[in-house]
Amino acid sequence: MSSGFVKTAFVASAVVLMVAAGSAGCQEAAQVKIFPATMPRVGSVDERFQSYNIEMVEVTGGRFWKPYAAKAETSKEPGGNQPGGMDPGLYMYRPPIDLSNTRLRKLAAALGPAYLRVSGTWANTTYFDAAAGGKTEPPPGFKGVLTGAEWKSVVEFAQAAHAELVTSFAMSAGTRDAAGVWTPAEAQRFVDFTKSAGGHIAAAEYMNEPTFAEIGGAPQGYDAAAYARDLAVFRAFAKKALPDMLLLGPGGVGEGSQFVPPSMKLVSTADIFTATGPAFDAVSYHSYGGVSSRCGGTTTADAAMSDAWLAKPDQIEQFYGGLRDRFEPGKPLWNTETAQTACGGDKWASTFLDSFRYLNQLGDLAKRGVQVHMHNTLAASDYGLLDENTYAPRPNYWAALLWRRLMGTTVLDAGTSPAPSLHLYAHCERNHAGGVTLLAINAEKTATKSIALPVAAERYTLTAAELMGTAVDLNGNALRLGADDALPEIKGIAEKPGTITLAPASITFLTFPEANNASCR
Repeated sequence: MSSGFVKTAFVASAVVLMVAAGSAGCQEAAQVKIFPATMPRVGSVDERFQSYNIEMVEVTGGRFWKPYAAKAETSKEPGGNQPGGMDPGLYMYRPPIDLSNTRLRKLAAALGPAYLRVSGTWANTTYFDAAAGGKTEPPPGFKGVLTGAEWKSVVEFAQAAHAELVTSFAMSAGTRDAAGVWTPAEAQRFVDFTKSAGGHIAAAEYMNEPTFAEIGGAPQGYDAAAYARDLAVFRAFAKKALPDMLLLGPGGVGEGSQFVPPSMKLVSTADIFTATGPAFDAVSYHSYGGVSSRCGGTTTADAAMSDAWLAKPDQIEQFYGGLRDRFEPGKPLWNTETAQTACGGDKWASTFLDSFRYLNQLGDLAKRGVQVHMHNTLAASDYGLLDENTYAPRPNYWAALLWRRLMGTTVLDAGTSPAPSLHLYAHCERNHAGGVTLLAINAEKTATKSIALPVAAERYTLTAAELMGTAVDLNGNALRLGADDALPEIKGIAEKPGTITLAPASITFLTFPEANNASCR
C-alpha cells in the first residue's frame, strides 16, 4: 500500500475505504467500511429519474442565453421574446432546433427512458398556431409563436428518444378574459393538436416558475392569490382534457439558496401553497445553486468541487421538500429544472469540472427521495449536455450515460463517508439481480483515496487531463463518438479482491454483480 494510507485488516464482507490525508497538518487517515451485500434500501426513484429539458424557445426559435464563446450577433431576427426586464445582450437568437437530427436523436435515446420537458420562461408567453406554415407575428398578449409543425417535431422526437412529454402552458395576457382570469381556450387547442399528432402529455405545470411571475410574463402585480385562482381553472380543465396527466406544481425557484437579489420581486412558494391548498399530484421545484456570471453571479471555478458548492442542491431540496411536507405531505417531489447555475451556466458548466456537481446531485437527491431530476438543457447554451452547434457530447453527457447504464431505481444506503470530499452513493445495479453499484466521487484535487475490495468488481473511472476541458477518459481511454456517431463501448475494468486507488479529481462507479443484496433481487 502506498505511503500515507492507514493499513487495516481486510474485512471479507466489507468494502473498506482508506482516505489519505488531503492537506498539510492532517495527522491521520480516516476509514469506513461498506457492506454491499447488506446495504439497506432507503427508497426508490422513477425509472425516468434522470431526464432533461429542451426549452420552448429552442423549439420555436428565439433569443436564449448567449454562450460565452459565441461571436457577435449578426441576426436580424426580432428579439422581443426574451423575458421582461432583462438585458438583451445576455441573449442570442437561435433558429428552431432540428429535432430530426440523427445524432441528436441517437444521443438522447441512449439516455432513455426519460422525461422530456419542453417549457421554460418563454413557454409562458408562446402562442400556439397549428396551421401556421411559417413564422408569423404573435397576436397581442404573446411574445412568440409555436407552429403545429414544430410541436409535431417534439412529439416525434420524444417517441424516438423513448421520452415522455412534460410541459407547461401559456398564461400571459393573451390567454385571459376581460377580468384578467386565465381561460383554457389556448390550452385546449394545444392539447387537441398534441393528441391528433400522436403525442401524450405525461405531466405538466400550469406555468413556469410562478415565483418570478412578472419576469415570466404574468400580468403586473401577479401574486399567490392570482395564481391560486388561475390554477383552479387550469386544474378543472386538465382533469377533463387530460385525465391521466400528472399535475405538477408549483415549480418554484430562487428560494433556499440565497442567490436572488433583494431588488427582484419574488412570490413565495409558501404563500402559493397557502393560497392553493392541496392541489398537485406531485410537488415540483427548480434547483440552481446560483446564477451564472452573465447574470452577475460570483461563483468561481475554484469553488466547483468545494463542500459548500456541492451541498447547494441538498439545501434547496430541504427547503422545497420541507414545504412539500408541510402543505402536500406524501406527494412525490420532482426537480423539473436544474443545472450548474441559472442564466445558461458559467463558462465551466460545459467542462468536466461540473460533472462532480452533476453526479453528486443525482446521488444526493435520489437518496433524499426526489423522484425525477430534469437537467437544463439537452443542447443549448453553456450548461447543455451536448454542444448546441455540433451536438457533440460534453462531459456531463458521458456522466449521464454511465448513470443510466449502471444505476438502477432502488436506492441504497452506502454508509457514512470518512471525509466531506469523498461522496458515496449506492443503488441496485441496473439490470442485474442482486448486484450493487457504488458511486465514489473523489472531490479532492490532490489527494488519492483507496478502496479495499472484498469481492470482484467492475470499475468505471472518469478522469480528465484538464478539469476545465471537455475531453473525458473512461478508465484511461478517451470517450468519443465513432463512425456514424456510434457510442463507444462502455466497459469496466475487472478488479479482483484487493486494494484499488481513486485518483484525485476522479469519479468512479464500481459494480458488484455478486453482491447478492436482498433488496436488489
